[in-house]
Amino acid sequence: MCIGNAIVDVIAHADDAFLIEHGMTKGSMQLIDAPTATALYADMGAGLESSGGSASNTAAGIASFGGSVAFVGKVADDQLGEVFSHDIRAIGVQYSAPAAGADTLPTARCLILVTPDAERTLNTFLGISSLIGPSDVDLDLVRSAEVLYCEGYLWDTDDAKAAMRGAMEAAHAAGKKVAFTLSDSFCVDRHRGDFLELAEHHIDILFANESEICSLYETDDFDKAAAAVAGHCELACLTRSEKGSSIIAADGARHDVPAHPVEKVIDTTGAGDLFAAGFLYGFTSGRDVETCARLGGLAAAEVISHLGARPDQSLSELASAAGLV
Repeated sequence: MCIGNAIVDVIAHADDAFLIEHGMTKGSMQLIDAPTATALYADMGAGLESSGGSASNTAAGIASFGGSVAFVGKVADDQLGEVFSHDIRAIGVQYSAPAAGADTLPTARCLILVTPDAERTLNTFLGISSLIGPSDVDLDLVRSAEVLYCEGYLWDTDDAKAAMRGAMEAAHAAGKKVAFTLSDSFCVDRHRGDFLELAEHHIDILFANESEICSLYETDDFDKAAAAVAGHCELACLTRSEKGSSIIAADGARHDVPAHPVEKVIDTTGAGDLFAAGFLYGFTSGRDVETCARLGGLAAAEVISHLGARPDQSLSELASAAGLV
């Protein structure tokens, strides 16, 4: 079961000059307000619109592998809310949250600029998605899942924190695992104390990329960060782009897994989300950690080979062809 922001992505190509003109930090995610979202949308070139959001992308990936998955996220009763709800159900994710009334904040959207080097820069208007609270989470559903997966992007409001902490407590009380993604180094900078406390006491499986884990432990040395996280959680799944991934076990054992080959990188949006999808699908299917990481690498390689943060091809078929399932 995944909890996160329910967002519709708008993805367009841009050059570095466009990012500079709009005061963006390349490769990062920044939160924007409604007027900024309107102005930026008007300045962007033609784009691809599709349902997104970090944890919902992970849910979509798990469904593409053939896994059983549910998503919890908040949308408004508006056009984008209808698009999001239809899309996520159509790909096989259980999604039963009712849309909020039309007099509330609108459905969230993320304006994504992809530069020629395939790096993506995210500008997110969270809208109603950030207003998720404990009453939006079905704790019976949490208890029924083998793994609860939460996204760090959602850690900016007290109600959302309470919703995720309550879900984590329910999952552990039922003997289930809790997974969490740090989401972005800027999220880590804002919430380092909370994230460290979560990693040490509440998270079984932690997902982070190289910059995020280094930010968490305030070091520029990946190996030092990897050593620091050992023992803080059962598994730390650390992605390193073309270097592949490193899986760190609680006892300090480290499994370095090479990246899955990809002919050409088009858009890195969703790479970490899909790595988590592959890993969690493998984990809930009883695979060893290296196979889980290879499934994650396969899913990430598929999603970076095209525009958009969700698979274009069946991950189940790709995994079967690669001999991973």
